Amino acid sequence: MAATEQEILDGLANIVNEETGVDVADVQMDKSFTDDLDIDSLSMMTIVVNAEEAFGVRIPDDEVKNLTTVGDAVKFIQGAQG
Repeated sequence: MAATEQEILDGLANIVNEETGVDVADVQMDKSFTDDLDIDSLSMMTIVVNAEEAFGVRIPDDEVKNLTTVGDAVKFIQGAQG
């Protein structure tokens, strides 16, 4: 069963928090991973792997560069589930 946008956002916020220590409340749809949340490329790859596992989706390496905001990632994951 596909997760809702809010469920994906909450799950992604927990993954980001576990990997980087960024407060869960700071992980919002309009936030940029690099500019707002200060996530480096190595942490981003770990977040992607953990998100793939958590949500049962595949995020191709060439797609990761297009996921610049939290909202981009949430929408990609939601679309990949359906």
